[in-house]
Order: sequence, then structure tokens, then C-alpha cells
Amino acid sequence: MPIQSHIKAMLKLAKLLHSKGIHVTFVNTEFNYNRFLKSLGPNSLDSLPDFRFETIPDGLPYSDANATQDLMSLGKSVRGKILAPILDLLTRLSNTSPPVTRIVSDGFFLVAVKAGERLGIPVVLFYTIPACVFMAFKQFSAIVEKLGPPPVLDESSDANSYLDKVVDWIPGMKDMHVRDLPSFCWTRNTEDDFWCNFSMEAAENAHKVSAVILHTFYTLEQDILDAISSMFPKLFAIGPLQLLLNRVPEDPLKPVKYSLWKEEGECLQWLDTKQPNSVVYVNFGSITVMSPQHLVEFGMGLANSKHHFLWIIRPDLVRGESAILPPEFVNETKGRGLIASWCPQEEVLNHSSIGGFLTHSGWSSTIESLSSGVPMLCWPFVADQPTNCRYTCKVWGIGMEINKDVKREEVETRVRELMERDKGKEMKKNVMKWKRLAEDATSAPNGSSTEDLDDLVRHLLL
Repeated sequence: MPIQSHIKAMLKLAKLLHSKGIHVTFVNTEFNYNRFLKSLGPNSLDSLPDFRFETIPDGLPYSDANATQDLMSLGKSVRGKILAPILDLLTRLSNTSPPVTRIVSDGFFLVAVKAGERLGIPVVLFYTIPACVFMAFKQFSAIVEKLGPPPVLDESSDANSYLDKVVDWIPGMKDMHVRDLPSFCWTRNTEDDFWCNFSMEAAENAHKVSAVILHTFYTLEQDILDAISSMFPKLFAIGPLQLLLNRVPEDPLKPVKYSLWKEEGECLQWLDTKQPNSVVYVNFGSITVMSPQHLVEFGMGLANSKHHFLWIIRPDLVRGESAILPPEFVNETKGRGLIASWCPQEEVLNHSSIGGFLTHSGWSSTIESLSSGVPMLCWPFVADQPTNCRYTCKVWGIGMEINKDVKREEVETRVRELMERDKGKEMKKNVMKWKRLAEDATSAPNGSSTEDLDDLVRHLLL
């Protein structure tokens, strides 16, 4: 799926497979390949003899090179338009040495399974999401069958009563309500209907391939992984990916970075001047958009909290407009706030000055924060984010949710709870426990993710 978080996870998995001696061809769309070169430098993706980059066209018209492409257009493209270029590329690569023996595809890159079937190449699907979200996607059709189609969401009691309905039949997932599931199954419009069908198709594709990979680790989602493994004999829970990569000795691919935007490393020097656990890091990811009013409410909430903050405001964060904050925000935060357009997130999260993360609850951000021992404030926007938020806050105890219609008073209160009060201390204690368990899962030789990675390599080499 040619968007930032998916590419990042896929490239990390590719690096891990390469470290095990596997020859890798990593495929980007031309649009994103050029964005990489622009953000990382013209020689940043120079190929190694056994790790090379290839591109395919995405079939979309030109768009702003510094912004995420229209998601509906991307979804339609990876549902069908990209099949011909993928077949052409695989046919060409199969006539080289070594030939292609496996396709390891993003689970949401729907044409990969068709390409593998046509060319007789086995396919492994990597879903760059947690097990709870994958299981929820598997249940979409059952949800509609049992509860009926969702009403049009508004302030009516019908809409709220639908969101409050209990969903108690999903294997391994307890105390769930409709509002805790991915947003595509509880909203009703043309776009969400498309993504609901798209996600169901992606989950059903798992039955057609030789193995399934999820970006998680066993102790984090034990009950759900046990339930999924009864459906798919070849299931690998491999994560957190960065912790596994940290254990690769003398990695020749270490200089290859992941960002489609140019990272502003100066923020790390700014963090160096701050006290331990004193800064709130704010980043709403690569696709979330908000209204100008929401931007102002977040800004004034941060200002009124009196805490230091690093806020990432990418160029296309505000829907249809420039990101403009009021003069009182600028005056109030002088000397204790830094705004950047993008940053090296994992380095930021691992910096000693970071005390909390205000996030959109995308899975990459969530597992990176967990791996770094940083508790979260969650403002889920769309797709899998409500489910990630629910597990972050209610199951793992490492986050607090902020209402969708955000108000500055709530932001101020939540930041103070996170940074000053007993609730924040409890969340910090919990997230450090999960960080240790993540490190155990990626330890050698007996960590669960380490063993699953080795088993995956053996599967690929069969």
C-alpha cells in the first residue's frame, strides 16, 4: 500500500530478510520512489548486489509531491490498475539471476495475490497492523449480518445506540463495542463503503497465500494470535520490527531511511536542551487531516498546559488550508514549543526528554511509542485507529483518549494528567513493562518474534 507507514514497515521487514541472506527486490511506486530521493538524497536508494529497488507506475495523475496522494484513488489503483505493471515487472525479474521465488506483499496491496496466481509464484502477505485489527477486518461481514447496516452517523440517538452495541463474538477480543472497531464498519457513505469492502477483501486474501505475517508480538496480543493461528497454520508475529533491526550486526542497509518527507533533525538538538521526561511530542501521522478549528484547539490546549512540546505539522495536515495558529498561541508558547514539518520519529521517541506522545493512534506510531517506553494521548481519526486506541487505553493501560470534537480544556487537562499526575505515572509504569516484554520478544535466540522471523525465513526458502 503506497503510503508512508506501510512502506516503512515493509522496508524494515525487507531489511530483516536481507540480513538473513535473502536476495530482495523492493518495489515502490514511481511517485513514492521520487519522494524518497527528494527527501533522503539522490544516492539514498543506491542498490546493493542483493538488495535493489524497482518501481512501477501507479496509474494516477500527477499530484503535490510533498503530500499524500488521494487515498480513494490509491485504493482503486491497488485494487486493479497496478496489476499489469506488477506482472510486467515480475516477468522481467524472473528472467534475471536469481529469479523471483517468492512475493512478500503488503496485505492491503490487493493485486499481489492475483499476480502470484497468474505466474505461479507463492505469496506471503504482511499486514502492517496488530492482530486485533486484522481480526476485526475478518469480522466485518459478521458485524453487518448480526447488527444490520450502520445508520448515517450524526448526533441522533440511533447512531449512538449503534456505536454502543456490544460485539462479544470476536475470538480473542473481549468487552468490545462497535465504536471500538475500525471506522469503516460503523460509518456509512460511499468512501467508507469502499474501504469496508477493500478491507474485507484484504483479510480474505489471507486464505489464499502460503503464510501471513502480523506486525506485533506474542505477549502483546496472545489471545487474539492464538485465535488467528487456528485459522492460518502459517502465522508469524514479527515485531516490533525496529527492535529486531537493532540486533542486526553491521547492517549495510542501515543508511537507507524510511521517510517520504524531509526530516528536520534540528529538533533533536532542541530536545537535548530539555530535562528528562519534560516534553510532549505531538504528531498526527502521514494521512490524518483536521479542521483549522481543531488545530487551534490543540494548540491552545498545549499552550495552556504550560508544558514543553515538539509539534509536527506537516504541509497537508489542515484540510484544504494552511496551518495558522493564533497570535496568543505564539506569545504563550515562546521558548517552550518547537514546530517542525517532519522529524525522525523513532529517534525523537527514544530521546530522554520525551515524556508523552499525542498521537492519532496509527499502528506504526503506537508500536514505536510502546517500544520506546512512552505513554500516549490518543486522538483516533479513521480506519484502524479507533481499535488501536481502544487497546492502547483500555487493554494495555498506556494511553488516554481525547474526544473527536477536541476542546482546548480537555487537551490541557489530559496533558497535565500525562505529565504531572498519578494517571500519567501509572501509564509510564505500564508502558515500561510492555517495552521490556517487546525487548524479550525480539531477543536472541528464544524471543517469540526472533523465532517467528527465523521460521519465516525457513518458510521462504522451502
